[in-house]
Amino acid sequence: MLLAIDVGNTQTVLGLYDPDSVASSDGGPMGRRKADFGLSHNFRIATVPDRTADEHALLFSQLLGMRGLDRLSSISGLVLSSTAPSITTALREMVDRWFHVEPVVVAPGIRSGMAILYDNPKEVGADRIADAVAAYDLYPGPCLIVDFGTATTFDAVSPKKEYLGGAIVPGIEISLDALFRNAAALRKVELTEPRGVIGKSTVESIQSGALYGFAEQADGLCRRFKGELGENTKVIATGGLSSLISRFCKEIDVVEPWLTLHGLRLIYEMNIPARG
Repeated sequence: MLLAIDVGNTQTVLGLYDPDSVASSDGGPMGRRKADFGLSHNFRIATVPDRTADEHALLFSQLLGMRGLDRLSSISGLVLSSTAPSITTALREMVDRWFHVEPVVVAPGIRSGMAILYDNPKEVGADRIADAVAAYDLYPGPCLIVDFGTATTFDAVSPKKEYLGGAIVPGIEISLDALFRNAAALRKVELTEPRGVIGKSTVESIQSGALYGFAEQADGLCRRFKGELGENTKVIATGGLSSLISRFCKEIDVVEPWLTLHGLRLIYEMNIPARG
């Protein structure tokens, strides 16, 4: 099985792909392939910058064991994207010591099958490239990916399969954390839909501002992107909060929670270590 690891600033997402399922991944609604097709297991853990290689190995082995899988016999390939250099180093050491496979690490110079038209392609995060590759694979044509993570990122792909660039804004959770730290009378609340836009309590007012405010922000930026990309642009939402926020967005066409993992799998297949 292929182990795909996406290390974000706040959370790390792991996915296990069954090669037999992936080989027959065409199909689904309207003939589209879905990002979770072939994804047999997934896990979401906190990103801990000072976790050692051995600690990573222990944690991953325990997660695999929860699904009845053995670390050495189950994993035949590994692909990694990471926003934290220190964690990348620890995971490389973990793979070398415990998994005994040659990892594919998404970094500048790796084959992605997509032209990167950023002024400095090295500045584009590995997760953003994986998202773009996956989005175009699933929905060929102009597309816009909205990733609701630590930061909310918008990434544009042209009809010619070119990564054009995007926008980055503070994410929902870190924006709320800043609000709570700097406003003594406000406290953390559960992100659930309030009774109405007009909040009748402090809790509901925060919920209204967060859910409807960030949804309108996403819609507004999507409209501006579509003004340059074209009205036929497919808008795909992903990230940990995508399922929640997209409920209140008008411009988002589809939610693909595992889009990044799908992109990592595709990049792995383009760069798979030679065998035999």
